[in-house]
Amino acid sequence: MSLDKATVRSIAELARIEVAEDELDHLAGELSNILTFVEQLAQVDTEGVAPMTSVVAMSLPMREDAVTDGHQAEAVLANAPEAQDGFFTVPKVVE
Repeated sequence: MSLDKATVRSIAELARIEVAEDELDHLAGELSNILTFVEQLAQVDTEGVAPMTSVVAMSLPMREDAVTDGHQAEAVLANAPEAQDGFFTVPKVVE
């Protein structure tokens, strides 16, 4: 896929990246090479290949699915600017 300077300028603008005018030709070539490589990846036959998150077989540790309060109330409230009777205190916002 070949990109022109106007497309690269548009991409840079969308990404909020300032790109000098003299760099646009070089970036157009670089981005075109990247997109060509991605197009090649799309041609790889992945039929019968299971989706995976790692090339190493792993299993996640299992734990009991129990709802708790975390037993950290004092530690959490210690970070609050104000706390009373085990609760956060916030300024009144509705009259």
